[in-house]
Amino acid sequence: MKLLPDGPLYKALVIAALAVALGTGGYFVYTGVIRDDPSCATGVERRGPRQECTGITDGAYSFAKTLAPVFGRIKAENDAVAGKNPATIALMIPMTSDNAAEQREFVEQVQGAYLAQYRANHRANGKQPPIRLLLANPGRNYAYWRPVADALAKAAASEKENLRAVAGINISLKETAETVRYLTRDKGIPVVAGPMTADDIKNGADNAYPGLARIAPSNTDQAKALGSYGADIKPAETMVVEDIREGDNYLTTLRETFEKLATGAPNAPETFRSPQDFTEEGNLANDFHQMVPDICSSNAKTVYFAGRPVQLRQFLVELGNRNCDKHYTVITGSHASTLTVDEKFADQWTALTNGAGITVRYAALAHPDAWGEGSTEATGGSKAALRELASLLHDAQPASGPSIGPASLSDGRVMITYDSVTTAVAGIRNDTVGAVKMPGLTDVRDSWLRLHGTNRVDGASGWICLDQYGNPHNKAVPIVHLDPATKTAAFDRIAWPAGHAPDGNCSISSGS
Repeated sequence: MKLLPDGPLYKALVIAALAVALGTGGYFVYTGVIRDDPSCATGVERRGPRQECTGITDGAYSFAKTLAPVFGRIKAENDAVAGKNPATIALMIPMTSDNAAEQREFVEQVQGAYLAQYRANHRANGKQPPIRLLLANPGRNYAYWRPVADALAKAAASEKENLRAVAGINISLKETAETVRYLTRDKGIPVVAGPMTADDIKNGADNAYPGLARIAPSNTDQAKALGSYGADIKPAETMVVEDIREGDNYLTTLRETFEKLATGAPNAPETFRSPQDFTEEGNLANDFHQMVPDICSSNAKTVYFAGRPVQLRQFLVELGNRNCDKHYTVITGSHASTLTVDEKFADQWTALTNGAGITVRYAALAHPDAWGEGSTEATGGSKAALRELASLLHDAQPASGPSIGPASLSDGRVMITYDSVTTAVAGIRNDTVGAVKMPGLTDVRDSWLRLHGTNRVDGASGWICLDQYGNPHNKAVPIVHLDPATKTAAFDRIAWPAGHAPDGNCSISSGS
């Protein structure tokens, strides 16, 4: 369907024309036809009961006010490469939320994508092709992924658009799996997932998602890293608190990994069921309030929490109000990084203290101190790559002039999305050699097979060495804890899924 033009001038002309043609009835035609116009902008339509504006833009249309600054910079960058035969990468993530913390995460991910685009076009010694960035919003929890994916498939088939990869893919849900399967298997479009960590949305011998590359350590890899960090944790002193809501791959694999770590625990897992929209609170504070006495009466010192950030916040509030005089360590997944930007958690940091307080520890996807100047790690990451990203972020937030808006590397969201788009750029440009000016989709997909060893991507989050299935091999896992003094995630140390750092070539053994 061809979208109607948008803008107040167009609509005013339509009203005038209808009024002339139909007299006083023109107003009613306008309200019945124009007001119900599904278009928000070119390539973007209203969908669903919330009338969400979902679809694809080059930055000309902003899905949310908070996104406007960075969208403006992306639009300017896209305009600058127009007519220069650019390759297109689409960042596909939900981009609007009523939850302020989640909305900030979306903004940071778009900022990371822009910084990768800018680096590719301005700090890569003129390497070709230039990079154009599209912004694809599939709606909350990927509810409208199919029409957006179909539009991406058209862009991939168009010689004018030259879409060569989709990056981002940030939440591990059933809809996410369907999106990735459709893009890779049905449409042949390479995908580089960013913060996605579920174990069951990845390739193995089955090649269920041909063309999928992942750069973040899976939940299992995170658990292995946490296990090596906390080797002294006794299963008999642990308890699992888990969300049993169906259809959430992140929860499913987190439950499985934590239950394995707690094998031998005397108490069965405490369970709860979050709302289908996991950004909503529901009545779970009541559930957690009832759980706390049982936790206090147990021998548990470590609680493995398999849940999303809103529910983690609710749980910590109730655990902070407990009557027993015990210290607890709560270990959870990488999505806990949301708490550092959750305004509703602002008054709860005081519970995270020593003595009879609470320590919240998790495996982060990225942390600036992991490869900062004080890092002593010899392999597995790059100080230079982190310095470059920090420099890009500094330049993108000038004291005067257009800025991408407030951003920080501290929670890792900017870093991991920057690495996702940077990996996509590497795959595209590695195949742009000789007479080849624009690689095909199959060429880009197959390039993932070569991103290891000396051809690895030196990501800001650590080396990205992809195995034969496109999964990150022994990716660095920063172990962090929530620090009430700074109200940020404080870096503890790096842990490795393999129990040790990779060698200097990031070699992958045949048995890996």
